[in-house]
Amino acid sequence: MNHMDLKYGCNPNQGNASISMVKGELPLTVLNGKPGYINLLDALNGWQLVDQLAKGTGYSAATSFKHVSPAGAAISIPLNDVEKQMYFIGENEELSPLATAYVRARGADRMSSFGDFISLSEECDVQTAKMIKREVSDGVIAPSYDPKALDILKKKKGGNYVVLQIDPTYEIPSLETRTIMGITFTQDRNAIVLDKTVLQPIVTEAKDLPEEAQLDLLVALTALKYTQSNSVCYAKRGQTIGVGAGQQSRIHCTRLAGEKADHWQLRQADKVLNLPFLPSLSRNDKDNAVENYLRGEVTDWKQYFTEEVPFLTEAETKEILSGITGVSLASDAFFPFRDNIDRAAKSGVSYIVQPGGSLRDDIVFDACNEHGIVMVCNKIRLFHH
Repeated sequence: MNHMDLKYGCNPNQGNASISMVKGELPLTVLNGKPGYINLLDALNGWQLVDQLAKGTGYSAATSFKHVSPAGAAISIPLNDVEKQMYFIGENEELSPLATAYVRARGADRMSSFGDFISLSEECDVQTAKMIKREVSDGVIAPSYDPKALDILKKKKGGNYVVLQIDPTYEIPSLETRTIMGITFTQDRNAIVLDKTVLQPIVTEAKDLPEEAQLDLLVALTALKYTQSNSVCYAKRGQTIGVGAGQQSRIHCTRLAGEKADHWQLRQADKVLNLPFLPSLSRNDKDNAVENYLRGEVTDWKQYFTEEVPFLTEAETKEILSGITGVSLASDAFFPFRDNIDRAAKSGVSYIVQPGGSLRDDIVFDACNEHGIVMVCNKIRLFHH
């Protein structure tokens, strides 16, 4: 099949929506449900992300996409006890490597992942399907499915859950085209390989770049390759923890992603982990409760909790965040001012990768040296539109 009709385009008033191939067959098979235009944009961008992330790191990979940018992306570094609790994973629940990657990707920014499209780097197993089943999601794409996992997914959303299978051997054409106002744009596909070879040269006084930081930087870089620009990404323990996408200024990207990263850190505080949720709350209601709690916006505690709970104080928040280190950050283009570095340092960033090339590179490097940050300038810009 080289053509597939869709329900409608980006919006219901945009008819005549379809996908097609000029040559050859579509590398995509619909196993369940009916995908929409945006579903497929998320699926195809997400698949490229996880395929390249798995190849670049050697780990299983997953991503959670919303509106053609990743809400979260991750590799299969095992969860510690705190992460299991913050991601609502039971003590006796076993996770395969792929399920671990998915739980991390979904847990990176659970508010943004609501109603996401999931991409998996390898065959979807039963454990991963069980994790997907309990979240609000539009669909999933993977190279194959365990038959039992497929049965689980087909029952989701009343039988309408979108399940796509991608041909992992499909070779993407070297040229990309798109049409706007009847005008066709053509460019070479961004086929750059993001592995450890792109983590050089180091341009700061601090030079130590440990293995775990290298993995985090690769997670962040690969996520940025498929994030609407401008974009900045914070990463920790093999997953994104804050993505700032589609902002017109670099500092707004850094602030937006930094706030998300800070919330990821604060979710691990004892006060948050031990919030007395009402037994009737769904996982999504718990996400809302945690978000509102961290923002100090719970106006009626009886809506979420069995008892009134004190908010994190400003002093407690400052103490928690001031003790954070070892966070990695990647930028899809150069930093024009040192304000980005100063903001990143407030979120515990110790490692940064960016292309460099600003007239103020020396000022940016000096800021990193002041904060003891290791910076890589690899001359690789990763704009994505």
